[in-house]
Amino acid sequence: MTINQLSWRMLVPDTQPYLQQPDRPASSDVHIFSQLQARLCYGLTQLLHPSAPANIMLVKSPELPEYPARIGAAAREMIPGDLPLCGGHYQTDTDNVSLMPPVSPDDDFTAAGAVVTGDWIESEQLFGCVRWHGNRPQLQPGLLHQANGGVLVLSLRSLLAQPLLWLRLKQMMTRGQFEWFSPDERRPFPVEIPSLPLQVKLILCGERDALAEFQEMEPEIAELAIYSEFEDNLQIVEPQSFTLWRDWVLELATLHQLPQPQADAWAPLVREGVRYTGDQLTLPIEPEWILRQLREVAPLSQESFSGEQFRQMLEQREWREGFLSERMQDEILLEQILIETEGVRTGQVNALSVIEFPGHPRAFGEPSRITCVAHIGDGEFTDIERKAELGGNIHAKGMMIMQAFLMAELDLEQQIPFSASLTFEQSYSEVDGDSASMAELCALVSALSGVPLRQGIAITGSVDQFGRSQPVGGLNEKIEGFFTICQQRELTGQQGVIIPVANVRHLALHQEVLDAVEAGQFSIWAVDDARDALMLLSGLPWDDEQRPGLLQMIQGRIAQATQQEARHRYPWPLRWLNWFNHN
Repeated sequence: MTINQLSWRMLVPDTQPYLQQPDRPASSDVHIFSQLQARLCYGLTQLLHPSAPANIMLVKSPELPEYPARIGAAAREMIPGDLPLCGGHYQTDTDNVSLMPPVSPDDDFTAAGAVVTGDWIESEQLFGCVRWHGNRPQLQPGLLHQANGGVLVLSLRSLLAQPLLWLRLKQMMTRGQFEWFSPDERRPFPVEIPSLPLQVKLILCGERDALAEFQEMEPEIAELAIYSEFEDNLQIVEPQSFTLWRDWVLELATLHQLPQPQADAWAPLVREGVRYTGDQLTLPIEPEWILRQLREVAPLSQESFSGEQFRQMLEQREWREGFLSERMQDEILLEQILIETEGVRTGQVNALSVIEFPGHPRAFGEPSRITCVAHIGDGEFTDIERKAELGGNIHAKGMMIMQAFLMAELDLEQQIPFSASLTFEQSYSEVDGDSASMAELCALVSALSGVPLRQGIAITGSVDQFGRSQPVGGLNEKIEGFFTICQQRELTGQQGVIIPVANVRHLALHQEVLDAVEAGQFSIWAVDDARDALMLLSGLPWDDEQRPGLLQMIQGRIAQATQQEARHRYPWPLRWLNWFNHN
């Protein structure tokens, strides 16, 4: 049995070993991007090799302009500077257009290993166009001409939204020829325009669903294409990893002319990064996340910002986005939603939920009251959420796993003579996920044993068929949501939260929670088994040879109910005769 009461130092990432390094600016001679995105850069090396297996590369990345630009900059550094000229030179007359060999890279239709990027593109932007001045044509180049002999980096969503654009691009790349076409098929060009030799490497960047759609649309191309991903986080396993992350932040700040963190600002920045990734040993390297932090703190600073300024920015952001969560907390404090944070109740436990509203930028935690009622019956455990069609499939799976554990522990030779029903009280929307299965198990055990549970302790975590706790998501928001309610009602020192041991590495809690834990006003326990959680909530062991435990109490109630059932099994005249004979 393992019950760990966590100290406040375990509730946040330990940044001290990393922050003791001397502060220094990002080194320009170190290729930070190639170290952060080693897999992606290796894929680019394969794509740019003369004997590359394919001329198309698919990159999983957020569909924001920053990402094609970053990938294009990395490819630009890898392309050798002595590539031959590609394309040609057009000579136009009134009634004739001819193509000459490439002469100078300054020509509009001559290129040599350029890397061109585009986010949302239209037909003229990609393919160029032909404009007429009287009877004389004027050819205007597009991105494809600029990237001839080099690399074209495009957003995949723009091609998927314009299928004709992709079909023309694919046809031209397959044939190795750029064909001029009239935007109006009913009005062809009055003169013939020669096709242009085309040699382009194409990189398509998109989210995973866009890549899946492309794979379904072009299975053969997707199978042959070189694939890689723009990684969005970095594992901090040694001080050198943190140095690399710090250099990346400084590089982005310099590139976008934003304030840089001072020495005391790295700790709160790391904590906020850990809250975002959900892992104490992982920091985000997504440019848009880092830039958001720097841009929001910029009004409070000039060239650099302090730790206090960064914390002030976070507090302002939380207050600005916190209207909805405060209204939900008010409903609990005004007892419109019933949540008890003191005393004991039988068959009732406080679970922890994460609320995410569409259109709202911030997820927040909220306690949920789970109740269970047990009565003499045929052994059926009723999931009210499922019966009311408000429970999802994963929630139903968690319920069945929890019931399987309990029935295996009871090890009965006959059907259990009790029935029970479980529900999320005052829940009017769909419930899904298995993160409340350990809380539901505790409520069920309490109802079957008749032992009350402490209401000042909330619990989160899923459970397997052997009773072992399993990690869940949204841990910081869940703990802080319950802590806020207890704090508003006044902390008693008897309140706290039970979490799975595997979730300890995901903690990065607000300072007020750390202060309360350090002062002994609030507790956080980590358990690796549901039996440990039941011990904390009820004060009784699950199975103990020295004194009656919860398992023995349930078995005792089952034996008592079975005896009563046996006495009432015969018709009342026979029961009367049996009583008469005994008297």
